[in-house]
Amino acid sequence: MSPTTEFAINGRFLTQNATGVQRYAFNVVKALDRTLGEDARIPILAPPGCPDPGFDHIPLVRSGLFGGHAWEQLVLPGQSQGTLLNLCNTAPALKTDQIVCIHDANIFSAPESYSRSFRAVYSHLQPLLARRSSRIATVSHASARQLARHLPVRLEEIAVLPNGHEHALEWDPAMAQIAPPVVNDVRSRNRQFVLALGSRAQHKNLGLLIKAAGALDERQIDIVVAGGDAGIFSPGLLEQRPNVRLLGRVSDDDLAYLLQNALCLVFPSLTEGFGLPIVEAMAWGCPVISSHCASMPEVCGDAALLASPFEPTEWVNHVRTLQDSRSLAGELRDRGFEQVRNFSWSKSAAGYLELLDRPAAQPVARKQAAPAALRTAVVIATRGRPGVVTATVRHLLATQTVDPEALIVSCVEISDAGELADDPRVTVITGQPGLAAQRNKALANLPAGTDLVVFFDDDFVADENWLSAAAMAFRDEARLVGFTGRVIADGIKGPGITFEDALRLLDAAAAGGSRWHDPYSPYGCNMAFRVSAIGEARFDERLVLYGWLEDRDFAASLAKRGGRFVKSDEASGVHMGVKSGRVSGERLGYSQIVNPLYMLRKGTMTLRQVADQVFRNMVSNFGRLLWPEPFIDRRGRVKGNLIGIADVLRGRLEPERAASLSIISKLGGLAGGKTK
Repeated sequence: MSPTTEFAINGRFLTQNATGVQRYAFNVVKALDRTLGEDARIPILAPPGCPDPGFDHIPLVRSGLFGGHAWEQLVLPGQSQGTLLNLCNTAPALKTDQIVCIHDANIFSAPESYSRSFRAVYSHLQPLLARRSSRIATVSHASARQLARHLPVRLEEIAVLPNGHEHALEWDPAMAQIAPPVVNDVRSRNRQFVLALGSRAQHKNLGLLIKAAGALDERQIDIVVAGGDAGIFSPGLLEQRPNVRLLGRVSDDDLAYLLQNALCLVFPSLTEGFGLPIVEAMAWGCPVISSHCASMPEVCGDAALLASPFEPTEWVNHVRTLQDSRSLAGELRDRGFEQVRNFSWSKSAAGYLELLDRPAAQPVARKQAAPAALRTAVVIATRGRPGVVTATVRHLLATQTVDPEALIVSCVEISDAGELADDPRVTVITGQPGLAAQRNKALANLPAGTDLVVFFDDDFVADENWLSAAAMAFRDEARLVGFTGRVIADGIKGPGITFEDALRLLDAAAAGGSRWHDPYSPYGCNMAFRVSAIGEARFDERLVLYGWLEDRDFAASLAKRGGRFVKSDEASGVHMGVKSGRVSGERLGYSQIVNPLYMLRKGTMTLRQVADQVFRNMVSNFGRLLWPEPFIDRRGRVKGNLIGIADVLRGRLEPERAASLSIISKLGGLAGGKTK
């Protein structure tokens, strides 16, 4: 690069404590300094009092009378005349000619890890930067996907320029002071230790180690936590776990000493933009056990053992395996040395130089490792529509880019499954009638080890990427519990959509993008749940009709335990809204009144939601009573509404009574009319 004043670097990070973000900035700038030609200069602009890092080709320019966010927003824009490179999540809101590296979407996906003031600033500033900046960069493909879900930027517009590993090789374990006595003490007691890095941030998930500590203690293994303090654990927990040792902050040299002597690094984080300690450990030959979500599988490749951040037993088993197998430990070390070669500060610096010259350019991306697939089961409850379910299930199996490990069709009679009864790819089960009961039957028959369960209506036609989009979302976001896709067209709101028309609508639909909408109650025609979050919860079989509220009740019961529920534009499909096999208007009308009030009593709907639901249904039913649609039994619904109101006034709140009101009409069947 020739001498230029067209570019500048935001040097505010030089005044901040060295966390992973600041390490990234310093090492990228250091690599830029080595890359620039003899006469090239790119100034690094910083607040007053900033120490000079001593770069050869990146002179420090101090300005202003104050520092912090105020300096970045008020002083920096006037000092940078050309393109500004920002490497630490924030940048001047008023400047458009700039490149901003946003490392992760944790402020949106793990807000509880940050203070209220921090959330307020970042949740408003980052969307503004995404809209105004000439280019957004990030540090992993997983982080890029997360940013595209939460910020107004398309996935293909985000440049991925990862962390490097070379800095770790400059550490000198011979200069360690804190670590040697700790390691000697562990060895003097004929024990080994695993290393963890401490932080108060909840998404670091160090509480998992406390849960695993007892089992590790039985194997003569200590847990050594570097960084953080006792405040990272709940009061009283440390006293119960004598094999947990907190070192507090240590030097890089001490960290190198610990990595050289640890049995492994344990990295149980729920979400990370990159996970720099993983490559630092690999660079020092330390085996790694890491969470299997967010960016970690991408960074680890095949050079680490992966485990669920919610299952302590998996971590204990991996540690035991490493303890018992020197050959596996050696194999992981060798793979780690190869894996870190994929992450270079020099390569990322070259990518930033390319972006500075041509902000619209797409730097040559490192080949993205495919994350391990989640074990997915698809469940479809059906009754009285064998032709419909045969068509939709065969289409699903023929078109999905990711095959489910199991596809369960839950019926009342075997004949309900149509031709699928003889399809070896499909498991057909039978049981009691009712959507809730049939789904519960399927939950009881999920294959062992299933990670993700997807519920489709028998008349839902899924886009070919539905399962892959859902699996990637659950892999990226450890706190994701419930997921629903974009419904391109919903025949339930009209006379229905034929299967052939549904296929044409799918083919003609524009791409939905990557945006997420949350919180969002899953829509039952297409929804997915994390099986570990379901646990022993089941659909309420007292809600015998009105399928959407059954789904809402189930999701709300899970939401009480925490986690995220989203609607994603990444997955889509057409709900045909087939009218055959549906319930009489009288039964449905009764459920429209009683079900919401029953859910209010359970705490799975709010008073406002109930009032809105009941009011809209009654207005629709009474308003169209004299001019009903040919495909809706408005008279029956009105009658059911009145019976429901009468029961409620008498203090009778029994949603299951709907099943006994009248015999099934020509519109009768399983799921009930779904109205949103």
